[in-house]
Amino acid sequence: MTASSVLLHTGQKMPLIGLGTWKSEPGQVKAAIKHALSAGYRHIDCASVYGNETEIGEALKESVGSGKAVPREELFVTSKLWNTKHHPEDVEPALRKTLADLQLEYLDLYLMHWPYAF
Repeated sequence: MTASSVLLHTGQKMPLIGLGTWKSEPGQVKAAIKHALSAGYRHIDCASVYGNETEIGEALKESVGSGKAVPREELFVTSKLWNTKHHPEDVEPALRKTLADLQLEYLDLYLMHWPYAF
């Protein structure tokens, strides 16, 4: 199963169906990610506030990249900036932590999880 995708104005394809990781049980999300990738999912939705990006990163490290089941270029990873990190000086450190936890060099989409005015 390869999900249908939408072509973004950047030229990048974003799969319309993805695996959400909210409320994933600790100790189970790694297996869920690996099974989803083997079933054809190519969009993984994460957020630092979910508390499971480190475990997701373990699954991505084992399954994604050169010589692995899924080339990184074929995977679309979304994560989100939590609302306590919206101040300009907090954004980059939060992103760097997410990238380190996910063991990725880049995200395909980084959203403000719960945007609000200060």
